[in-house]
Amino acid sequence: MIDLATPALDQLVAAMGAQPFVVLTGAGISTPSGIPDYRDSQGVRRGRQPMMYQEFLGQPNARRRYWARAMLGWPRIRQARPNAAHQALAQLQDAGRIAGLITQNVDTLHHQAGSREAIELHGSLHRVLCLDCGQRSPREAIQQQLEAANPYLAGVDAQQAPDGDTLLDPAFEERFQVPHCPHCAGERLKPDVVFFGENVAPATAALAWEAVHQAGGLLVVGSSLMAYSAFRLCRAVVDQGKPLLAINFGKTRADELLQLKLAEPCDQLLPQLAQRLLR
Repeated sequence: MIDLATPALDQLVAAMGAQPFVVLTGAGISTPSGIPDYRDSQGVRRGRQPMMYQEFLGQPNARRRYWARAMLGWPRIRQARPNAAHQALAQLQDAGRIAGLITQNVDTLHHQAGSREAIELHGSLHRVLCLDCGQRSPREAIQQQLEAANPYLAGVDAQQAPDGDTLLDPAFEERFQVPHCPHCAGERLKPDVVFFGENVAPATAALAWEAVHQAGGLLVVGSSLMAYSAFRLCRAVVDQGKPLLAINFGKTRADELLQLKLAEPCDQLLPQLAQRLLR
C-alpha cells in the first residue's frame, strides 16, 4: 500500500492541486478488475495481431472467428466490476477536483463506478452495431443468441485476451453460427467499438479535444499511449503549455513529454490521491 506521505504522492498532489485536470485512462486501470491489458513494459503488444477493421468488414470468415472467440470472452467483461481506481476517479469528479474523464477502455467500468459522461474514445463492448441497418442492440441479448445457436461451445476453456477476446483453437470456429441483427436479421454485426484501422468517431474526438482544451492539465492512468487517438491528446496538452502527468508501469509513447511519471499501482495510488485532494 502506498504511504500517504511518500514523495511521489506529494508531487502528484502538488501538481493537481490547482486547476482541475482531465484524466485519460487505458487498459492498466482495469487489470485489477480482471481484464487483461495489451502491452508489456516496453509497450510491445502481447500475443497475436489484432483483427483489422477492413478484415472484419470484408470477410465473413473473419466475423465468424471474431464472434466465436467473443462469445467465450464476454462473460469476463460482463462480470468485471470497478476497482478502487475507478471509484477514486468518480469521487474526484463528483467533488469537482477533476474536470472530466476520457477512457480508451471499452468495458464501461468508469460508468459503473459513477463517473459522469466519461468519454469513451473507442466505444463500448456492451453494445453491438448492425452494419446493415445501423441499429444498436445490447451485447447481452446477442450473447443469448450466440449461446443458443452454438451449444457445442458450452464449457470450452479458452485463454482470455484483451477486450473480451480469447485464444480459441480454430477447430472450434468452423461450424460456428454468427449472430443476426434483431432488427433486420442481417449478419454483419459488429461490437460498437473502434477496431484497429478504424477512426474514432468525429463527434467523440471533438468531445475529447474540447475536454483537454478546457482542463488545467492531463493525467494519464494505465496507458502506454501507443494508440494515436490518445497520444495526440497528450501532444495537444503540451502544445498548450499545460502539465502532462502519468501513472503507468513501463514505457509510454509520451515519455519525453511527461513532467511527472509514477510507476505505482493505480488502484492504490488513486484512492490515496483522492483522500489527499478531498481533505
